[in-house]
Order: sequence, then C-alpha cells, then structure tokens
Amino acid sequence: MLRKIKAPVVIALCCAAVGAGLTGCDGDTMDDWDPLASTKKPDGFSGTKKIDVDGKSVNVSCSGDAAKGGPVVVLMHGGGDGLGKMAALQKTVSKNNRVCSYDRLGAGASDKPAGPQSFDSTGKVLTGVLDQIAGDGPVVLAGHSLGGLIAARYAPDHQKRVKGLVLLDATPSTMVADITKTIPANAKGPGGQVRAQNLAVFQGQNPEKLVIKDGEVRSAGNIPVEVIRHGKPYLAAIPQYGQQLERAWSEGQRKWLALSGGSKLSKAAKSGHYIYVDQPDVAVKAIERVASETAA
Repeated sequence: MLRKIKAPVVIALCCAAVGAGLTGCDGDTMDDWDPLASTKKPDGFSGTKKIDVDGKSVNVSCSGDAAKGGPVVVLMHGGGDGLGKMAALQKTVSKNNRVCSYDRLGAGASDKPAGPQSFDSTGKVLTGVLDQIAGDGPVVLAGHSLGGLIAARYAPDHQKRVKGLVLLDATPSTMVADITKTIPANAKGPGGQVRAQNLAVFQGQNPEKLVIKDGEVRSAGNIPVEVIRHGKPYLAAIPQYGQQLERAWSEGQRKWLALSGGSKLSKAAKSGHYIYVDQPDVAVKAIERVASETAA
C-alpha cells in the first residue's frame, strides 16, 4: 500500500499506508580444509553504515548477535517507508537475534535507482546486501507490505539461503488484478482515485521506480512461514468498494500459504496495516518463532 493520497479515505494497496571478498584458509592445514565450508565472511558491524552493492550505496542497519547456528533476520520495509520505520522492531528482536534492515534503492538513505526496477533487479540488490551481512549463512526475511511481497518473490529462487519467512500484511501476489476487477475503470470519487493511484504505483511511479506485476505464488521449500494479516478492516472505509477490497486482501493472504508446507496464517485482531506498530508483540513473537525453527 502506498502511503496516502489527498482524500483521507483513499488508501493505496501496495506500499506503506495503502560482494564480499573470498576468505582464505587462514593458515589451516589442508587436512582441516572443508571444500563445502562458507567462503563468504559476513560483516559483523553494529549500527548503520553504507555498503556498496554493484556500484550503488545501500544504507544498512545491523544489531544483536546470532545464536549458534541461527539465522540473520532481515527486516524489509513497506513501500514509501525506510529502515527507520522498523527501528523499534529491530531493537526488540535483536535482543536474542542478529537483525539487519536496509533501505532499498530509492528509499531512505540509499541511492536512487538508475531507472525502472523489477523484482529481479531489486532481488539482486537484496542478494548483494545478504552477501555482506550474512555471508553464506541462513537468513529469515521478515517483510511488511511491499517488503513482504518482495521477500515472498525472492525466497523461491534462493532456497539455499532463505530458511524462513514472516509476512506482515504483505501485498498480495494478485493486487493489480484485484484492484482492476474490484474498481471499474469508470469509477469516480475516492474509489476512482484509489484505482488510478495504485495502478500508477504498480507501473513504477513510486520512489523505488519498481514495476509491480502480478505473479503466481511459488514454493520456497518446506520452510517455516508465518503470514499475518490485519484485523481492523481499514480498507472498508473506501466507499462502495471497500468491503470487496477487504475480501480480496484476505484471500491474497491465504494464497501466500502456498509458499511452504510449513506455512501458517493468523490475524492481528487489533491491527491495521502496520501490524508491527499496532501490535509489535505479534510481529516479534512470529519472527522469533521462525528464527528459532530455522536454528533447530
């Protein structure tokens, strides 16, 4: 969902309110050499720093320590937001985990993209970030809204790395079709504005210049996946079309269960779109559960 537009009742539906060098053998003998061992050494920094990913400056924040064998938890912000929005969540989760977040190109303090982005290109930036903050180690991606959609699209192609997912009211995989089917092209008023603005966002008219296309939900393997949807029906405030959009959103959350045989769907009863703000305990517990299962 994109932040908001002029009429307060109009909410967008996809964004915020709507590598590393190789390490050597370090003096070990050949008898101790493991050809399958990790060759990428993660950067264990704490705080915020700019890293270079394919010539672009990407703003990254990391905190906490990973449990032995545990994953690096990577928080992925919604469209129109940045890593600062998830700072409180990162601080809490990092008490027991290694947690990092980053501004995607066009967001926060990262460089702007050179041109239009696709899920493939934004995924390459994510790979470059993971190479530096996690090395070859396991990661859990926890994404909100558009960040959840990007995480869910990324995981199936990176099953050796992504060992768990938490989707916090993630933008559904069929959002373009859902909007065009629900709100007709000749719609006027708030409904027409929602349709027009969201379709523009999907076509790349957003800070990240990301072109957002519908796609099938593919399997990411039998990994733990927690899908959490909002409980407060805020989309229902859109006159005439709100109830239908709420139903489409709920169905979109159920579709994410196809990511894994280990997927679970729950509802944050007291939350609007920003679950990790409205009910932070719900988000924290979900991330900790998935991280724990990944480390087991």
